[in-house]
Amino acid sequence: MRHQKAGRKLNRTASHRKSMFANMAASLILHEQIVTTLPKAKEIRPIVEKLVTLGKRGDLHARRQAISQIRDVAVVAKLFDAIATRYATRNGGYLRIMKAGFRQGDNAAMAVIEFVERDVDAKGAADKARVAAEAEVAEAA
Repeated sequence: MRHQKAGRKLNRTASHRKSMFANMAASLILHEQIVTTLPKAKEIRPIVEKLVTLGKRGDLHARRQAISQIRDVAVVAKLFDAIATRYATRNGGYLRIMKAGFRQGDNAAMAVIEFVERDVDAKGAADKARVAAEAEVAEAA
């Protein structure tokens, strides 16, 4: 019996799930919108909402807890500086999940998960900056 055992296993080991959720949370905070399967979106939502609550707390211990979960200091800085201040007056409900049809290859249910009052320019901004930096390095060489 599975009494008191919440959460989906998603056909992964515990360590794989933990790493996958850390990567997904970092991507979601960085880009403020990601496309994933519906079960993964439903699983990542409480994780990221708890991270936003840590960001709203804002003390050193909360920052260290977020770093231990996400494992990316730059993403945690964005969480605490930009996202936590944006939702300072909001009591939960920071994310929305919208169904996005079915994936072509395996017919998996897809979803878009995003922050409610997201910055539209944040999606892809980190990638554009990385590509520009790489082009600059290639030009110099």
